[in-house]
Amino acid sequence: MTKETLFGQTPDQLARTVTGLGMPRFTARQLAEWFYKKGIREFERMTNISARNRALLAERFDQGVHLPARESISADGTRKYLFETDRGRFVESAYIPDGERATLCVSSQAGCRMGCRFCMTARQGFQHHLSTAEILNQILSLPLRDRLTNLVYMGMGEPLDNPDQVLRSLEILTAEWGMGWSPTRITLSTAGILPSLKRFLDESRVHLAVSLHNPFAEERARIMPVEKMYPIEQVVELLRRYDFSHQRRVSFEYIVMSGLNDSPAHIKGLTRLLAGLPCRINLIRFHKIPESPFFSPGQEAMEHFRDELSRHGIITTIRASRSEDIQAACGLLSTREQLERTRPDGQAEKK
Repeated sequence: MTKETLFGQTPDQLARTVTGLGMPRFTARQLAEWFYKKGIREFERMTNISARNRALLAERFDQGVHLPARESISADGTRKYLFETDRGRFVESAYIPDGERATLCVSSQAGCRMGCRFCMTARQGFQHHLSTAEILNQILSLPLRDRLTNLVYMGMGEPLDNPDQVLRSLEILTAEWGMGWSPTRITLSTAGILPSLKRFLDESRVHLAVSLHNPFAEERARIMPVEKMYPIEQVVELLRRYDFSHQRRVSFEYIVMSGLNDSPAHIKGLTRLLAGLPCRINLIRFHKIPESPFFSPGQEAMEHFRDELSRHGIITTIRASRSEDIQAACGLLSTREQLERTRPDGQAEKK
């Protein structure tokens, strides 16, 4: 029988659990400190909890520790980690060193139901939401976690399609009783799920990145079905109601696909859509995925697109391409692992 995990619960949730077992309420604060401040999940190591209660906790609950199933290291220093979920699926996280910064890109779902045509994860379809414990485990089980300076929710899945678990993980990350991260070190990326987006903006202070990729509704809908339910015009309209300052930023992610979304008309469309909104655009070179009809433009075309947007008053940068030698695009490694696990002959290829 699968045990419940306490890791990933808030102090209020922990308090309800421990008092229900006849333990003092302060045990919840002790557990939260061990889990989130000290990074300890083995009950036997929690020395300020009585031996009897430690034994009871170990008997009733799982520690929630899942080490990476695989690690791939790129020539540029990027590391991709593959984690197996409680339901036997696989998700990825990516550790990206850049000078004094070290960013971890974490997943929020196994698979995804957004159906974006340029995304490998979308081809898996939706498998399941990650629990708060599975999201945080990608951070606390990271071999290089002590070097982290920044977190981005930009891995597999749509974070705001899993709002309860994602927002709880952000609470634990930023709370004084939790891991104590500054919200300014965390960014969440979304395709624009409007009800959850408003909740996210109201309940957290972390930075926001919106997956835009095309300013025109009809064109965007062809590559991002979410446009049909939550139009980008309405997403931007919602953002205009909030104060984005140096304490909280909003940016727009824009994967550039040659001949599809990089024309002068798209520059004008972006300028009109974002006029007056304090924001920036991050241009991303399209990472080729199998059987994709899309292609990345050359460096000169990328720079021209950036310069034209900047000339129109939008701060625009080109995100450096990383780790293409270890299948950088989200979903490639997990898709491969899942296929190997389900081969008819039951034999996985050598890794």
